[in-house]
Amino acid sequence: MPVPHDIAAETELWDAFAESAFKEDAEPSFCWTQYAGHGPGPELLSSPQSVLEIGCGTGRALAHLAQQGVKACGVDLSPRMVERAGQRWAPLGVRIEQGEILEWLAADEGRYDAVYSIFGAAWFTDPSRLFPLVRKHLAPGGVFVFSQPPAIPGAYGPQGMYKGGFAGKAMFTYRYSYKPAVWERHLLRAGFSTAKAQLVQAPKEGHIATLIVEARA
Repeated sequence: MPVPHDIAAETELWDAFAESAFKEDAEPSFCWTQYAGHGPGPELLSSPQSVLEIGCGTGRALAHLAQQGVKACGVDLSPRMVERAGQRWAPLGVRIEQGEILEWLAADEGRYDAVYSIFGAAWFTDPSRLFPLVRKHLAPGGVFVFSQPPAIPGAYGPQGMYKGGFAGKAMFTYRYSYKPAVWERHLLRAGFSTAKAQLVQAPKEGHIATLIVEARA
């Protein structure tokens, strides 16, 4: 059965995250992994002219692409994050909108050369609902790329996640974890012509790897 997301509660969670994650002095930066300077870069997006980042958070990746002349648009659930990131990167031409990603995509009429997510909405949204919408918004030959931590062995599907440990107000959301081959099947069922999921190992042995998934329309 589908997980019953409480969007109002999740919005509160991500607003709280925005207070700690957004730094006014942060510089544009693009990295797929959780380790600065490690792993591939924006070349996975195949030199797009336009991009959409789903769950764009601080907007630093969008700002980096905008500096390269890319038309950069982002969507995030947190009004607080959208306000702060939108103001910070507007001078670079970055456009950031607030919305629940499934509703936003259903209403949006844009087409993009690349759609991507870095530990963002692709991790926190039911792929059976998200992926077909992403596919519809890609220009011919466009790419969809997302990264997130790999699934913990034996723990697959939707999983609850509390914010900030196990004390304080019970703010939580759901994330989605699957084996690489299952992510590929989700994408192919959604109409993508190719799909490849792979692990990028951490720079230090024994540390958490990064799952990077690429698909082409």
